[in-house]
Amino acid sequence: MRFCPLFSSSGGNATYIGTSREGILIDAGINCKQVSIELENIGINPATIKHIFVTHEHIDHCSALRVFAKKYGCKIIASNGTLSALRQLNHIPELPAYQAADMCEEITKTYSLDTMEITPFHTSHDSAESLGFTITDGDRKIAVISDTGMITDEIFDAVRGADLVMIESNHDLQMLKCGPYPPELQRRIRSKVGHLSNPDCAKTAVELLKSGTTRFVLSHLSQENNNPNIALNETQSALKNTGAVQNVDFILEVASVRNTRSKYLSF
Repeated sequence: MRFCPLFSSSGGNATYIGTSREGILIDAGINCKQVSIELENIGINPATIKHIFVTHEHIDHCSALRVFAKKYGCKIIASNGTLSALRQLNHIPELPAYQAADMCEEITKTYSLDTMEITPFHTSHDSAESLGFTITDGDRKIAVISDTGMITDEIFDAVRGADLVMIESNHDLQMLKCGPYPPELQRRIRSKVGHLSNPDCAKTAVELLKSGTTRFVLSHLSQENNNPNIALNETQSALKNTGAVQNVDFILEVASVRNTRSKYLSF
């Protein structure tokens, strides 16, 4: 499997996952040009992307969707609630009726492609009907836990035993408290339909390590209320406190705001 977060922050999110024969995007934030450039930087022709799985309708996850999907003829796959919200917010390309009918598809169970199977699970976020996804090629399993205010039983059951988990580590509690956000926004972020804090992420990573996960990628860090080193240290310390040894029992990384390595992780 090939895995690469192209963009990851409160400003925009897009992740490439693929095999030697096909690839998909999870979300398409930022804009079409930048997503295309980052795909090319990891050796992927944007025109080969034919499926975009959308977690939810918030702008940092779908700002490139309308243009990218129309330009490259992608199918947009999401929950029914998210598809309805995307239409209302004008994030679905305007196409002739005979084409538009085939562009969007609701996902309620495992979606099978040629070499991958993508399975949705519900997350807890203040959007129409947000999802996370697990992706497997029959050998390896990747899980993407995007915006969620809590780890529900459904989420944990879905991602349990995944080889690699990309998990939100959105904010440092002290930075959020002392930062520029007004109290009502802080409450929304800390709520059960908001975002995972660094301690929430660290606690979940420990449980996932026990279930067999060995690779962790921290994602969706707030640019105002977090710092990559703080997020990394919180989860790293929690994992090491179990007796696990980094780079032996687990690999831990923070997804960059923008991919600068010009490569993907293969495993």
